[in-house]
Order: sequence, then C-alpha cells, then structure tokens
Amino acid sequence: MSERVGDTGAADVVDLSLLAPGLLDSAPPPEVGKALEQVVAADVLVVASPTYKATYTGLLKVFLDRFPGGALASTVALPLLVMGDAKHSLGVEVHLRPLLVELGATVPTPGLPFLESQVPDAADVLGAWADLVAPQVSAALARKAAGVA
Repeated sequence: MSERVGDTGAADVVDLSLLAPGLLDSAPPPEVGKALEQVVAADVLVVASPTYKATYTGLLKVFLDRFPGGALASTVALPLLVMGDAKHSLGVEVHLRPLLVELGATVPTPGLPFLESQVPDAADVLGAWADLVAPQVSAALARKAAGVA
C-alpha cells in the first residue's frame, strides 16, 4: 500500500494484506496502529492498490478510513493503481487522488495507472514515472519545509 524511505535509505512498506484480519476490529492489534503511524510519518507516500471494479480495493479504503480528515497534511502522496485494462486508467485520478486530498495530502502529480502487462518492464515504467514526477515532488517538499501550502 505505501512505501516510505527511512533514514537508512531503505523503504518502509505497509502491506495491508498482512493487516487485513485486524483492520475491522474495534480494538485493532498493535500492528495496525504502527502502520497508521508509519503512514502519517511519511514525507513522501506512494499509495498503491490493485484496481477492483475500476477503483482502489476495499482493503485500502478500510485502512484509510481510520485516518481523520487532514491526517496526511504533512505528506506528499503519489497514487498508483495496478490494472488489467487501460479502460480503468481514470480510476487513479477520479477515485484515489480525491481520497488522498480529503485526508490532507498534497498530491502534486498525476497518479500512475500501471498495467499488469507492464510488470515485466516495471523498473523502466516506474523509473520513467519517477523521473517525470520528481521535480513536482521536490517542489512540494520544499514548499512544505518552508511552511508554504
């Protein structure tokens, strides 16, 4: 779901499939709380989901519903949806981006509709996307560091 590069340069990953059994509990296990803290602490958050019925999964929605509005105000978020067919490509902009904005995240770039057929070329596709969005992400981080919205 999300990935954060920590102080060591390694990415922190929150895998919602591992948290699924506790996400609907009224008293979720500590792992859920830790994952929520990791996401809130991220400077840059990549939110990725498979596409299900032309939008993100219910599992991602259940997780993100645990945050109050504005909880991601200090975060720059990059939405990514993995899909089987290009006809679902608008889902990343029409569904996932507005959810992240509702939570307060700055979403400075278009999201990435990532086709399953691109998996063999994932490094190239993601690298090209990263090169494309890096200037906007850097600018958004600079604005946040300067206290400018």
